[in-house]
Amino acid sequence: MKSFFRILSYANKLSTRLVFFFLYSFLGVVFGAFNIVLIIPMLRVLFRQDQEEVGIPPIPEFNFSTEYLLGLFDHYFLTIIKNNGQLSALLFICGLIVTTVVLSNAFKFLERVIATKIRVDLVKNIRMDIFTKVTQLHIGYFNTERKGDLISRFTNDVNEVENAVMNSLKAVMREPITIIVYFFVLFTISPQLTLFTLLVLPLTGGAVAEIIKRLKKQATQSQESLGRILSILDETFSGMRVIKAFNARNFVVDKIERETAFYRKTSKSMAYKNELSAPVSEMLGVMIVSGIIYFGGNLVLSESSSLKPESFLGFLGVFAMIMQPAKSFSNGITSLQRGTASAKRIFALIDQVPAIKSKPNATVLKSFEKEIRFNNVSFAYETEFVLKNINLTIEKGKTLALVGPSGGGKSTLADLVPRFYDPTEGDVLLDDVSLRDYELESLRQQIGVVTQESILFNDTIFNNIAFGMPHVSEADVMQAARIANAHDFIMQTEQGYQTLIGERGSKLSGGQRQRLSIARAVLKNPPILILDEATSALDSESEKLVQEALFNLMKNRTSIVIAHRLSTIQHADEIVVIQNGGISERGSHDQLNSQNGLYRKLVAIQTADR
Repeated sequence: MKSFFRILSYANKLSTRLVFFFLYSFLGVVFGAFNIVLIIPMLRVLFRQDQEEVGIPPIPEFNFSTEYLLGLFDHYFLTIIKNNGQLSALLFICGLIVTTVVLSNAFKFLERVIATKIRVDLVKNIRMDIFTKVTQLHIGYFNTERKGDLISRFTNDVNEVENAVMNSLKAVMREPITIIVYFFVLFTISPQLTLFTLLVLPLTGGAVAEIIKRLKKQATQSQESLGRILSILDETFSGMRVIKAFNARNFVVDKIERETAFYRKTSKSMAYKNELSAPVSEMLGVMIVSGIIYFGGNLVLSESSSLKPESFLGFLGVFAMIMQPAKSFSNGITSLQRGTASAKRIFALIDQVPAIKSKPNATVLKSFEKEIRFNNVSFAYETEFVLKNINLTIEKGKTLALVGPSGGGKSTLADLVPRFYDPTEGDVLLDDVSLRDYELESLRQQIGVVTQESILFNDTIFNNIAFGMPHVSEADVMQAARIANAHDFIMQTEQGYQTLIGERGSKLSGGQRQRLSIARAVLKNPPILILDEATSALDSESEKLVQEALFNLMKNRTSIVIAHRLSTIQHADEIVVIQNGGISERGSHDQLNSQNGLYRKLVAIQTADR
């Protein structure tokens, strides 16, 4: 129930709406109960012909009790019979039944309107909270979690929660009101028969509760399996070129076959148990009704009992009305178990604490003035250090190039500057202040990043260049594109800057995508620039255009350049060779090339390959 109430807390104006929900539910149930109770005087009219001879009781003295209401009703009802005849009394009862039915359904409609408002607000707010919290998580989280599982929590788990809320509002909140009101009516009709009912009714609840208990674990397994299926689908659709090239279709088909078979198995088992609860409760309900008929029949036939035949039939009618709320209650609890399992997966994601965040009262970084300094920096993703005792200073306006073998730690070192990660040991300082002391968004506002993989979105060229900068002008976007050598090819597209580029820029070539990424960085105009293998995946012609765009971008900026193609970083103010997580060499291109070290070997290898 704790998870359920936490789910409900996402609804707007929850307290007010719940008050009205309870009020409308109560009134709907009360008027619904009147429908059945009014059958008793109707049966009295039909089964007894001596109403004219019965004396009319006086109006009872007012008090808050069932006896007062029944006495008041008997007074007016018998008055109608005496003055107007039995047919008029029957018409009066029918009119009351129609009136109570109209009122009952009107309040039920209002109750459902409130429930719908709670549901739609709740779903929207949960999804926004998930998305907001996920975007706050550090980069490393997305390297370990399956993207399909995250999407599954955002879609399927939220859908399960939505269904659970609707069913549970009825089961956990409305149906108990219904059952209590109906039992109150039953007690006024026959206390003895009601107590007998209360003794045998828990049999149904106990049997259904055992079924529900077994559903919870399988609900969790089912949702986790669905997340894995979505991950496989995402990987398959994204890597279709590789799958076909390596004739791996059967491999991925077998992989998803195993996962969907497991999902089928758990879903089938859940469905069996879910469907079993209804017939079990119905079967036990018939047994209970049979027992009530036998016990109540004895009371009616007993001369010492005050239970009349018409009251007994009314009792059975009201009790029959209890059975449906009881079934709805058991089904709602079943749905609540599934919803709770999904809610736990959602809250496990929402409750993730971002490893990288601004500290309280962090300093807002307004401008970069002097230098970036790595002070005895070491870093480990888990236990093994990938960076060891890095001491490095990058002065404002200078270009630092990081080179070395793959896996040496170059990209990790660059990722520490925008605080994608924090050092495990040591510190990174900007203008003599630790990066941890700066407000995170203001720090990243000073930094532009261009990576080997161009990150573009299924949108227009204009919106991709202006990404995250909603108030820029078209002239500014076009100027950034010219600096990035992208304007000419953009104007050759069908709709120019309003051309849709497809998912991940699939309608563009690699060089075109990279130049759009550079244009985005130009438009942001950051004082610090990180270029991570920005030309390594391009052909020679595209590389020339992109390299020229990069030179334009790097003017008057502090740049950290990671490159395998050493010819592109010979102009750097300082080149640092990273090997096995540490600095093995540093200096200008000419200085390092004159030494018999790793840099000279790398230059010789690349020169020989040409």
